[in-house]
Amino acid sequence: MEPSPNAPAGQAGLSRHALAVVGNPDNRRVALFQDAVRAAGLPAAREVPWLDVLRGRAAFDAGETVRIDSPGEDAEVDRLLRDADDPTRVEGTGRWYEHFTAAAREVGRAAADAGALLLDDPGEIAVLFDKRLCHGVLDEAGVKVPLSPTSGPGAPAVSGWDDVRTLMADAGLSRAFVKLAHGSSASGVIALETAGPGRVRATTSVERDPEGRLFNSLRVRRYTTEAEVAAIVDTLAPDGLHIEKWLPKATQGGRSADLRVVVVAGRATHAVVRTSGSPMTNLHLGGSRGDLGAARAAMDASGAGWAAAMAVCERAAECFPGTHCVGVDLLAAPNWRRFAVCEVNAFGDLLPRLTGLPGSAGEGLDTYGAQLATLPRSMPRRAEKEVRQCTRPS
Repeated sequence: MEPSPNAPAGQAGLSRHALAVVGNPDNRRVALFQDAVRAAGLPAAREVPWLDVLRGRAAFDAGETVRIDSPGEDAEVDRLLRDADDPTRVEGTGRWYEHFTAAAREVGRAAADAGALLLDDPGEIAVLFDKRLCHGVLDEAGVKVPLSPTSGPGAPAVSGWDDVRTLMADAGLSRAFVKLAHGSSASGVIALETAGPGRVRATTSVERDPEGRLFNSLRVRRYTTEAEVAAIVDTLAPDGLHIEKWLPKATQGGRSADLRVVVVAGRATHAVVRTSGSPMTNLHLGGSRGDLGAARAAMDASGAGWAAAMAVCERAAECFPGTHCVGVDLLAAPNWRRFAVCEVNAFGDLLPRLTGLPGSAGEGLDTYGAQLATLPRSMPRRAEKEVRQCTRPS
């Protein structure tokens, strides 16, 4: 197949069968990526299933450009990663992280042995999937992040509710987010408010059954007794917990608002405003897309400017030079003038039907098309600096 005359510049140089994607073949992420490949007039990417990787059968061809995608939304893959049969359970993220990062390293080894180019550095993936490490790397690089007593070199581990109470008090925090260190999609996230002994309120999607097991729910709920909150935190703690200050957010239409900004090859290409009536803005928890134009106008009117906000996201992405695409969660203060990075996501590009920012490499393209368009420029960007590998007590 010859490349389409409308293919992004530089893609004509990609050889037949040059692209490979590690993912779950029936997953929407892989399907959207393949749609972008076809739209660019390129041969379909060769699909390397996560099940093959986990069973020791990862293999690549010399000269392939290899993209690592999410292992999520596959029951058998989840079972192998978490050693659990119920994908709705919250517990098990520590085992998931151990197995997933080992599998990513195996992908890296197989790609290197074959002479393939890997677009996602396994060492950086390991940092991106540990909120404590990622937060510490960003902070050390001078990227504004919420205050955290659990990130950076020498930070203490959290063994349970008593530690959360102590660390919050020592840091002067009465409102904080308590997060699974290796969680995603708001799994296990608790928006916690304290007001003295025995007075707490927790907002979370975690549901606790009579046996004390934790499940992900699509309904945000509130717990208002310390015993309930302590029981949830104590159950989550063995998987690793991260605590960060709950910063006041900008609003749109009376709803809390933040932004997901996709950065491809070092430049912001896509952005979406997420709004919610709860502290969590994730779309699957009742959040909705807000008005990006209004957010840009508010930033410009505040004197900070849209460009300054995008520059913060690009500085965050610079901390991970071996990763072709990241999704940055950007928090804007209520006056839209100050910004902080909440998280950087390795697989933060699932934004169907969203086209790129005007003037960016993603203009007129979805997030996957933007990644294809920037492949030639991204190829030399291999680990220009080492991501500091922090250690913490087990």
